[in-house]
Amino acid sequence: MMPRLIFDIETVGVEFDSLDEKAKEFLLFYADSPEEVENVKNGLGLSPLTGEVVAIGILNPDTDKGAVYFQAGKNMEKTEDKNTQYIPLISEKEVLEHFWESATHYNQFITFNGHAFDCPFVMIRSAILKIKPTQNLMHNRYWADGPHFDLFDRLTNFGAVRFKRNLHMWCRAFGISSPKVKGVSGDDVARLYKEKEYLKIAKYCFDDIKATKELYRYWEKYMSGK
Repeated sequence: MMPRLIFDIETVGVEFDSLDEKAKEFLLFYADSPEEVENVKNGLGLSPLTGEVVAIGILNPDTDKGAVYFQAGKNMEKTEDKNTQYIPLISEKEVLEHFWESATHYNQFITFNGHAFDCPFVMIRSAILKIKPTQNLMHNRYWADGPHFDLFDRLTNFGAVRFKRNLHMWCRAFGISSPKVKGVSGDDVARLYKEKEYLKIAKYCFDDIKATKELYRYWEKYMSGK
């Protein structure tokens, strides 16, 4: 069996006022109400052009050992929780460098919605920061035996189904404990980052990975056809 790694990222956006006037004009072009303007500002973390990676969690589904590399400034100590290491780092660049170093030991990467989000985000942010990736995670999404397995793509028949939904809804249907029930979701990451709740972001990130692992087990056992 090829070495496999599940990974997930957490991101935040830049401050809207830090953008140049042309960028602001472009982003707000279709915003016709105060609510839509606020949605644009809150969505800056969804693009690698206006956001950055604050945490990357990894988990080997075969050994159940994992880690989270996360931005935490200079004042945090490395912590450990069972088989998980929480490794605080100073910058996004260090987070990405640690991820790519870990990636050299694996041949397959498993995500939930990674084709649309995680993979292009880390590849583009790495390029912006002049970091050369150790793996190519952007390729034909229909490649059955490719190095990246997107569980969301497979469960939704590559977007053909109407019931796409998010990780929480898939976990609920399969009886898997969802990280969202703990009161934290992706929408809270920017606020937690501003409040310097860095470890809370890291633990939320790893909870997402654990849920993805359990969902992947269902795929392997009942849906993969193997």
